[in-house]
Amino acid sequence: QSQLVETGGGSVQPGGSLRLSCAASGFTLEYYAIGWFRQAPGKEREGVSCISRYGSSTKYADSVKGRFTISRDNAKNTVYLQMNSLKPEDTAVYYCGRTTFCTAKLALSEYDYWGQGTQVTVSS
Repeated sequence: QSQLVETGGGSVQPGGSLRLSCAASGFTLEYYAIGWFRQAPGKEREGVSCISRYGSSTKYADSVKGRFTISRDNAKNTVYLQMNSLKPEDTAVYYCGRTTFCTAKLALSEYDYWGQGTQVTVSS
């Protein structure tokens, strides 16, 4: 059974950092691109970043460019999202999802399996 599990969320002050992990099981991670999305209370889920199968291509939403970095370690079946210079507006539940190709659209419809999410709260 294919599964994605996000970890690493927490509470930080503005300007702080967190690293999220997305661990895959039940399928071969290197066959898929992986994306990170987030959903704040009362808002729709939005794309944050994605990474191609071997990490040669990455995409970012404008709101996180220069602050977030996506990476992957296929040997560990894990994708990471390093989040620096966090802002209160980054507060959300963060999800990772599986897709065939990483595109700049970061469209929900392109993703199938999702994890359960991990909460990130940025507040002073």
